[in-house]
Amino acid sequence: MKYAIFGDIHANLEAFEAVLADAAEMGCTDHVCVGDIVGYAADPNRCLAIIREMGCPVVKGNHDEEAILHTSLEGLNPLARHAMEWTREQLNEDECEFLGNLKLVRQVRDFTIVHATLDTPGGWTYVTNKFDAMASFSYQFTQLCFYGHTHTPRIYSKGDSVEPLEEMSVQLEMGRKYFINVGSTGQPRDGDWRSSYAIYDVENQEVTIRRLEYDIQTAQDKIIDAGLPEMLAHRLSLGK
Repeated sequence: MKYAIFGDIHANLEAFEAVLADAAEMGCTDHVCVGDIVGYAADPNRCLAIIREMGCPVVKGNHDEEAILHTSLEGLNPLARHAMEWTREQLNEDECEFLGNLKLVRQVRDFTIVHATLDTPGGWTYVTNKFDAMASFSYQFTQLCFYGHTHTPRIYSKGDSVEPLEEMSVQLEMGRKYFINVGSTGQPRDGDWRSSYAIYDVENQEVTIRRLEYDIQTAQDKIIDAGLPEMLAHRLSLGK
């Protein structure tokens, strides 16, 4: 059994399709989503439809939550505000109900999934260093937890202490816990524009972060054609 674990799709259909195709080539048997299906790019409806057709485990991201609210967006930066206003206009009642019913934390088989943190999953705080990760480890009752939100892949390991790992592949060890950011499928922010997702090989007890190219030009053209800010298209190629 192999799980393809992805998140922060952000309505980027071309990136999402590339990840699913790569996962199939790699022999993945199951799919899991750590949230933020919508927001920023131009295909929220199609990305949602694919997720729902797969029937895979999903948790709610902050953009998934914001997209179904009727609250003011004044606190967001101009790019995010424009994108969210546009996204809210695209979603129908059934899609909003689906997003609204998503849980913040789920256990899948022998691992946990969350969008942001385990200590305050609905607070949408960021894990950017080992001290942030320590708070989530305190609430992690499985050996493995996968998350997203920062759009940057990262593996934290906890034995006697918590340390970030330099490599993007890890052989799981008994007695250690792992808090793993799968990176972003649709809008990476680590300076690398390529899509990011994780494969959990259950039989071999190994997790690998994969990066792959996708049809970025089409994704950018769609953003511009939809009337969304051009910067949202441009930043895809910057990986930030």
